[in-house]
Amino acid sequence: QNMGKEKRTRKFALAKRIMSSQDPRSARNKEKAAKKEEQEKKKQLTVDGAEVRHLEKSSAALYFTYNTQLGPPYHIIIDTNFINFSIQNKLDIEKAMMDCLFAKCIPCITDCVMAELEKLGQKYRVALKLAKNPNFMRLPCIHKGTYADDCIVDRVSQHKCYIVATCDRDLKRRIRKVPGVPIMYITQRKFSIERMPDAFGAPRS
Repeated sequence: QNMGKEKRTRKFALAKRIMSSQDPRSARNKEKAAKKEEQEKKKQLTVDGAEVRHLEKSSAALYFTYNTQLGPPYHIIIDTNFINFSIQNKLDIEKAMMDCLFAKCIPCITDCVMAELEKLGQKYRVALKLAKNPNFMRLPCIHKGTYADDCIVDRVSQHKCYIVATCDRDLKRRIRKVPGVPIMYITQRKFSIERMPDAFGAPRS
């Protein structure tokens, strides 16, 4: 018996469509376009034909790299992972901060750090409970999104009266680029601080 061949129709919806490397929607091309636009903006020329240079204004709070706005009571912005590491090392945040700086410390928590802790779910409920401590100062956020690192960097760039407490390497690297902002971190089951003038007990860098 001669069986007829089954007709197969090609399913176009299931066929993978590969995006062209020249497609303007690809992330790489978007980045290139943004960089090009930025460079064009920077290359604004004056009447004489000389290039205009935009230099960042140095903060009035700084005396060279010494931050004159820092002083007790210290306001310390806490990052999400700093709370988690404090719990792991069985450290009382307020007491350990005072042991580190020998002065009154006010831990501060931004709205986006709170949102990050809430997103982490049931596993980090102890950290969330600790963050809701009435002794911790809440700093409201007015930006979009809940990415805490950008928020913290922007805040300390504008207001030099804060110390940042974090164990995140990337965030530390970003904050080191901002002059006059000390960084608190955990080492050998205690808090330590870097870039702080007259920091007792801090390891010499």
